[in-house]
Amino acid sequence: MSKEIPAHNLSIYVANRPGALARIAQTFSRRGFNIESLVVSAGATGDFSRMTITAKGDEAGLEQIIMQCSKLVDVLACREHTDEEVVARELALVKVAVDSAHRGEVLQIADHFRAKTVDLSEKSIVLEATGSSEKLDAMVDLLSKYKIIELVRTGKVIMARGERET
Repeated sequence: MSKEIPAHNLSIYVANRPGALARIAQTFSRRGFNIESLVVSAGATGDFSRMTITAKGDEAGLEQIIMQCSKLVDVLACREHTDEEVVARELALVKVAVDSAHRGEVLQIADHFRAKTVDLSEKSIVLEATGSSEKLDAMVDLLSKYKIIELVRTGKVIMARGERET
């Protein structure tokens, strides 16, 4: 029986310069971490970006990654966050093949997960849902009894709770 490898959430604040993302990704790769989710967006000012990375690997390797990333020229801050200290959300777009006979069932599932219908045609529906990764996994699992044509997920974005900055 194999041991479950833990997932870690990191936020990295970087200067907007070419190659910053590649150098950070390479740091994870060298330590044998698999990046499961990577979201990069502009920070409060356009000079800096915020990376949210969810990666799997051992605790000792994670400490090394944080130290190595913190030493990179373009990195201003790098830290791990536990699930308890952050608000974490993800966005999913799911296109489901559905005929008129089953459309009501799909819309009931969407309603349960507070998903929005963003496109509707005679033979398909596109749903938009936000929430925790577990919530989106559950919705996709229920929708999988229908034919899922396309599925796109953003990956986690996190923000520290309370007054502290991420």
